Amino acid sequence: MHDAEDFVESNQRQATAAWIQYLNRVRIERLAASLAHQDVVLDKALASVKEALAIIGRDVVDTRRGGQKGMHGFIAEVAETGIGNARAHLQGQAAPYQWVNDNGPADLLRHGTPIQQKFVTSGGRFGLGAISEHLRKYPDFIKNGGKYQIPLDHFEAINRLRGMSVQEAGKLAGHQAGELSFRDWIRVRAFFDGGAVPFDSLEPSTLEYSQVQRGTYKATLGSESASLRETDRVLRGAAHRQSRPSTQEALKVAATAAPIEGATAWAVAVVAVMRQGKKLRDFTSDDWRLVASKTSLGTATGGIRGLSVYFLTNYTATPAAAASSIVTAALGIAGQAYKLRRGEINEEQFIARAEMVALDAAISTLSSLLGQSVIPVPVLGAVLGNTVGQIIYRSAASSLSRRESELLARYLTEQRMVDERLAAEYGELIDELAAEIASYVDLLDQAFSPDLPAALDASVELALTLGVSAEELLDSPERARSYFMD
Repeated sequence: MHDAEDFVESNQRQATAAWIQYLNRVRIERLAASLAHQDVVLDKALASVKEALAIIGRDVVDTRRGGQKGMHGFIAEVAETGIGNARAHLQGQAAPYQWVNDNGPADLLRHGTPIQQKFVTSGGRFGLGAISEHLRKYPDFIKNGGKYQIPLDHFEAINRLRGMSVQEAGKLAGHQAGELSFRDWIRVRAFFDGGAVPFDSLEPSTLEYSQVQRGTYKATLGSESASLRETDRVLRGAAHRQSRPSTQEALKVAATAAPIEGATAWAVAVVAVMRQGKKLRDFTSDDWRLVASKTSLGTATGGIRGLSVYFLTNYTATPAAAASSIVTAALGIAGQAYKLRRGEINEEQFIARAEMVALDAAISTLSSLLGQSVIPVPVLGAVLGNTVGQIIYRSAASSLSRRESELLARYLTEQRMVDERLAAEYGELIDELAAEIASYVDLLDQAFSPDLPAALDASVELALTLGVSAEELLDSPERARSYFMD
């Protein structure tokens, strides 16, 4: 019955580990997809800039379109289109700009909105005079949703002048080229006070006036390409950071794993009590305390397991099945160590049980890894593999246990027979030794007797007993005289 509970708990642990591994894999796959997508959009963005550079060179500069004074206007149109589309491509968006190129009311279309560019410095009015002329020619341009686009630096100057009071404007010097003057403020105020062109119908270009000249456009587009690459690097870095394991995700994993293992522990505890013949309504307070205790322990263990497996799989490149088994073995051995400290088991039992915990964990790891490789379905493969592996392992272990029991019983019988035989032989030897010692002691007493003839006879008998050759004994007066005198 305990095997069924072990199967449930083992499968639950491996299912949790497989789920965590799946989360890690999804995160990595998203990173790979994001980086692959970034490769595509970067190529499109750079191609857009390259195309703009080619069009300007072929259709504007080489043909001297617009002449010396008007060429920069066409350069600005193509450059704005290329740069705007490139930036959109890099964000994974469709190209918003279309170069109209028909000398009509609109130079560009952005998502269908007509845009008229005015890169003009003549008259010192930041292109506002050119806008008025265009609006007289196409009076419905603004009503139809059209926008006027001017150089970025012109737009910033206009916006600054609009926000000035007459006192602030009166302090403007305007002595050097490029400096704002009080006359500029008057022209800007007069333009917008006329009411024909609301300020929100103006918008800044991405480029300044100086950046679209014949001698600067190549450097401008080159800088844009470099900027696109830098933006791409930042986006890739953000994708990498987003794909990294995080404490927040680890806590979510723990918050999910804890109640799952707690619920499993509750079910196993309830079933264990019911196997005693009780129904749920018959559970005593002690039974429910036992169930609650095991549930609490399971919940805490689940949280620890979730965090440990998450960090092991993400920071040590440990497979999820192995990580779960490491945690299981560590918790199991810790439990046995606790029993050892309390004196519930001895050192030999602790070592044997620790070995079995480690072996069970190893079998679970191997089974789950094989199952996941054979059935590449997240969680399912690991659970099925673990189940099959545990069944085979339990069956083999049971079979080996029976054979070991038979061998042990036969060994004990043979050992008992040997012990009995050795005990009998030992008793006989002890008796013989006792007799020999008694005889030896008696001879010693006689050899050192005050009666000299008797002592001599006892000495001869003692020497013979100790193995001295009879030819070497001085057992007669003649032999003694011959030994000392001759």
